[in-house]
Amino acid sequence: MPIELSKEDRAQAIASIERYFRENMDERIGNIAAGALLGFFVEEIGPSIYNRVVADVQERLQARLAELNYEVHEDEFGYWRKFDKQRKPRP
Repeated sequence: MPIELSKEDRAQAIASIERYFRENMDERIGNIAAGALLGFFVEEIGPSIYNRVVADVQERLQARLAELNYEVHEDEFGYWRKFDKQRKPRP
């Protein structure tokens, strides 16, 4: 499943890359080069980040599902147990 950015997100990311180069590097990067760099990172590194996030979400969902067993579980066939606890043993 390819990772795609919306037009607005892509524009913001390119502007951010341009600013990063302007403030942290000895040279500027143009709009086209920044877009190419963004495309490389999204294609090359994006899947690793995406897969990590999916694994984290799966782990959290599994934990929540496990909690549901405790939150909503009811013991079955408990009617007679309440009487057995109250009943005194016969001599």
